[in-house]
Amino acid sequence: LLHSYMVGDVVVIHTQKHIPALGTEEVNEHLLFIDYHNRCIYFNISHSLAGGRGFMPWVMTTIYQYVCDKYGVTPDAPGIIKPDSHLLPTETTEPALDMLTDESPIYEYKSKKPHVMLNDYMNGLLNPFKRYPNYRIVTVEQKDVVKCAKKYDMSVAALVLVAMSRAMDKVLPEKIQVIGGEIAHNPRDNMGIPDAHSDFLSHIHIDYERELIRSGDIRKLGMRTRGQMILQTDPTVSHPEIKKRLELYQGCDTVDGLKNKRKYMTQNDLSSGKDAEHGTFYINYTGQLDWGEVGDYVENYVIIVEGHLMLEITSMADRLFVCFMQLIKEDKYVLAFKDVLLEMGIPCKITKAHLKHLAKHGLV
Repeated sequence: LLHSYMVGDVVVIHTQKHIPALGTEEVNEHLLFIDYHNRCIYFNISHSLAGGRGFMPWVMTTIYQYVCDKYGVTPDAPGIIKPDSHLLPTETTEPALDMLTDESPIYEYKSKKPHVMLNDYMNGLLNPFKRYPNYRIVTVEQKDVVKCAKKYDMSVAALVLVAMSRAMDKVLPEKIQVIGGEIAHNPRDNMGIPDAHSDFLSHIHIDYERELIRSGDIRKLGMRTRGQMILQTDPTVSHPEIKKRLELYQGCDTVDGLKNKRKYMTQNDLSSGKDAEHGTFYINYTGQLDWGEVGDYVENYVIIVEGHLMLEITSMADRLFVCFMQLIKEDKYVLAFKDVLLEMGIPCKITKAHLKHLAKHGLV
């Protein structure tokens, strides 16, 4: 039986074999719902509503309320927005073209044509004997990550990019010359809307030559990574990419009917075609979030999406979590990643592969 009740306008259900589709009657026609199983709570949220950083405030507030109600406590958590708080100044602001700079780019990324995991993708999407969308949770201690990052003068995101490039070097065929890392960047701060929830991202590409990776010079790898992150997050470089995306959305708004909108988005998809640029692996990092004493009640939290060799990084107090996602059941990538972390002085714990049950959209 479907056990459900309403919390405001949000449907909460016990996890079952049948996962309802977003936007359907089963979830009150909303693009989000919550389900739970044993000690796990799953927030099912359409990516069209917000990105990882955008929906985390709601998730944190909801968990805060849950902890208060379940344990009869009031945790000290100044970093969590309380239910009776006022909206932040730019919380409901949507990105607009007039927020973007028209200055000439200070830099232009020129791809070295990194290897893309096409065989894995084809097997993961089309081969029923190989397809196994799964994720593993990699947990590391914040102190170990910070110690390593300071040693090589890197940020957390740069460190994971370097570690993953070295891991892929261990498993990819010798004929491959370049391994590409890709990481999302949210430009809302330099657009003047720091609290906006909307999902509008530019992408940073770092191409690593195998020769550089095998030199063993981790500091030089870090410099390459950090330098590209600085250049490609400059507003003059990132804003043109955002402009293309906002213009795409504007064009879609002029088209009538869901079928025609889908056709328009397929024909104008920025992630396909001869000009599209992709990495060998992908990383996203929501940044350091202050859970306060609520963190004492949470074993881990991760962001789960569709993707292959997609690493979503989240952090809480003294721990950092990496959700390592794949489309196929394969151990070599994550084991190579573990080996590299150990080589860099970062012990870690890795769970077994969990099968992903992601909600689909049911719009009509």
